[in-house]
Order: sequence, then structure tokens, then C-alpha cells
Amino acid sequence: MTTTLGLPDTIQACLFDLDGVVTRTAVVHAAAWKETFDAFLRERDGEGFRPFDPADDYDEYVDGRPRADGVRTFLASRGIRLPEGEPDDPPDAPTVHGLGNRKNELLLEKIRTQGVQAYDGTLRYLQAVRAHGLRTAIVSSSANTRDVLRSIDAEDLFEVRIDGVVAAERKLPGKPRPDTFLAAARDLGVEPSRAAVFEDALAGMDAGRAGHFGYVVGVDRVGQTDALYAHGADVVVTDLAELGGSA
Repeated sequence: MTTTLGLPDTIQACLFDLDGVVTRTAVVHAAAWKETFDAFLRERDGEGFRPFDPADDYDEYVDGRPRADGVRTFLASRGIRLPEGEPDDPPDAPTVHGLGNRKNELLLEKIRTQGVQAYDGTLRYLQAVRAHGLRTAIVSSSANTRDVLRSIDAEDLFEVRIDGVVAAERKLPGKPRPDTFLAAARDLGVEPSRAAVFEDALAGMDAGRAGHFGYVVGVDRVGQTDALYAHGADVVVTDLAELGGSA
């Protein structure tokens, strides 16, 4: 292991998820999903509906997944199927894409009113990674990745960006499939076995394991260390500062 970065010395690149790893936006995503799904379920089932759980349901069904996949997966857990609709469906449309667009509308509103905060430990770690000559990429299912990175002045910390926009352009399936991480490694010119994945989502752990990456770091912000290990983490930390990072 490298003494300063806490990674195997074979690692040449670091692939970072955004929400929950670089930025404190996972809780904002969970709140937007809850507002979206609760309104839908209340209208469908009445006041006796079972609310969306922003911890268990979020972690199991939507965290880390592309927006439409999150809608399908959660609704399937409740035995509900909706028409797919079209990607530009209005946010009040009773379709998979309509619900997803409603969630994104709420998310952007929350980001505008609450702002975006970065994890300082991650930013310091990123700076150390780059100082040691390792390559860096951001890998996120969010279509808002570039705007979020710009808002925290962190866009220049990443050489490659594979996000919801790029994934749609390249027709890459999202997490838990490894395709977006594999694309980031390929764009960096690094073999997956020489790349480390940094993720807080269980779907991201699954992607890291499926892609046979050299090291998978689980970031536990919500008390799910055991689940992160069960889904493929090589190590779990509560903050990347625990790995080291002195430049």
C-alpha cells in the first residue's frame, strides 16, 4: 500500500462518484426522491399509502442509479409499473420519465435554495492524488454533474467526466453495471485493474466489483459499512481523509 494515499501501489487512476463522495448532495437527492414518490403514492393509494423511506428505500433502489432506473426499481419494489413515456415528458406526467423529471425539478430547486457543499476531506484527498501523479475522473449518473462541480470550483480536479449526459450520448448503462466506470478508465488510458473506484452507493459497489477494478473504496456517510463490504468494497471509510492524502 502507498503510505500517503492508502491505495495499492499498482493504482494509476482514481474514479470518483459525485453525490455523497465529493459533494454533500446525497441527502438532497433523497429528499427530492421522497417528495416525488410520496406525492405519487398518496395520489395513487390515498392517505393510507406507505411513504418512501429516505434511508432504506433510497439506498436499496435509487442511490447511484440513473434517474429512470431509480424510478423503475423503486416502483417495482411496490409492485407498480408505469408507461415509460418520453425523456422530455412534463413533470406531472404519470410515466417513468415524468416522475424522473419531477424529481430533477425538485432537486434543482433544492440546490438553488440550499446550495451545494463539498466534503473538505475529499477535496484535500483529490489534490493529493493529483500531486502524486495519479489520473482522475468523475463518474456520476447525474445529468447535473458539470454544474455542481463548477459551483464548488472543482471541475479542474478531474481530467475525465462520465455523467448522465455522457452516458446517454454513448448509450452506456448505469450503475450497478460497470460500464460508466469502465468508460472513465478507458478515457484515461488506464486498465481497470490499475484504477480505484470511490463510491458511497451500494449500486456503485456492485459496479466496482463487476468491473474488476484494482481497488474499491466504500465511503460510509450513513452507517452502512457492513452493506458496503457485502457489495464489494475492499475498504470502507467515513471520510477520504482517513486514507491519508498528504501531498
